Amino acid sequence: MNPLLSRLQPYPFERWRALIQDIRPNPAFSAISLGMGEPKHATPALIKERLCASLDGLASYPATAGDLSLRRACADWLQRRYGVSLDPATHVLPVNGSREALFSLAQTVIDPRQHQDVGGPVVLCPNPFYQIYEGAALLAGATPVFANSDPTRNFAADWSQIDAATWARTQLLFVCSPGNPTGAVMPLDEWARLFELSDRYGFVIASDECYSEIYFREGPDAAPLGGLEAALKLGRTDFKRLVLLTSLSKRSNVPGLRSGFVAGDAELMKAFLLYRTYHGSAMSPTVQQASIAAWNDEAHVVENRALYRQKFAQVTPILAEVMSVALPDAGFYLWAEVPKHIGGGSDVAFASALLAQYNVTVLPGSYLAREAHGLNPGAGRVRMALVASVDECLEAAQRIRTFIHAQN
Repeated sequence: MNPLLSRLQPYPFERWRALIQDIRPNPAFSAISLGMGEPKHATPALIKERLCASLDGLASYPATAGDLSLRRACADWLQRRYGVSLDPATHVLPVNGSREALFSLAQTVIDPRQHQDVGGPVVLCPNPFYQIYEGAALLAGATPVFANSDPTRNFAADWSQIDAATWARTQLLFVCSPGNPTGAVMPLDEWARLFELSDRYGFVIASDECYSEIYFREGPDAAPLGGLEAALKLGRTDFKRLVLLTSLSKRSNVPGLRSGFVAGDAELMKAFLLYRTYHGSAMSPTVQQASIAAWNDEAHVVENRALYRQKFAQVTPILAEVMSVALPDAGFYLWAEVPKHIGGGSDVAFASALLAQYNVTVLPGSYLAREAHGLNPGAGRVRMALVASVDECLEAAQRIRTFIHAQN
């Protein structure tokens, strides 16, 4: 067996299931889950119709690079969304969801033979983080190192915690903007700092942007800044050592379609395509056609965003009455602080008692982070995914308010 498998930690939901296996939720309440970030809004009809109309594609082996028409649709979307012009033949690759691509990108980029005299290569991650970053690093033979989020800076990652020796060993930096679970969006000056570090030390930046289309402000500057867009604003038109990863799952409510794309540095895309050719990760022609329909339409995205705005506008004030929580920059999570009078502020105790007494599931924040720089930055917080219907999210918020009041 691959010995690196033993370094993997249990996934957050595995830990949650183990924690609650003996809990019997109060039968007086129906179950409402705010635990998993799985979109629950209806899949747009246009995507389902194109999928059903394209079943002939099942008769053909797909090319790993994908059909040029899909790559062109992705590049056209990047142009509309970010003002970035890319060659679809050399800068864009379709992937089977961003999760698969985040993992396989690390296997492409990391050279485990390097830096062995100082402990081997490093993959830098924000903390809290999406656990695929850690697993991808470990199975590529690298060590994950974490930059904790800073509550005083809207939960932005504090990259100043990373010393020069660690930056020098870094081969890959994962960033997530808007962030999971905090919803923080990286501003241009933070991108400039990371680009300067990438130039100095030669590491690749992988920008995970799967939440980019769920935001709450309106106007010309409302949409979150993307990594390629930031590079363009800073005059970095070759996108050297930079790739963007995105997906249709949250944008278009099709998590089961497993469709996204990676775009950026043409040299990296060439190497990534070579890896993926052997990895066996080509996208079905049927899924490709449905994806083209999705990337070419914005009306359903606007409607989807409006639903999230409605939920956050109604739910956040209810929760803010009883706990420290605020509207995030973007994304569909609330990153709420547990009141100190409940279990001493323990996120695990809070989530367990809430499930037992009111049948509402939230995820302990400590499960989404690692101990780093003397603390676990997820401890004392819970993640709430507002993915259910408006009515269910409101009912969950009211139960949480009642639960907290009852603990006084």
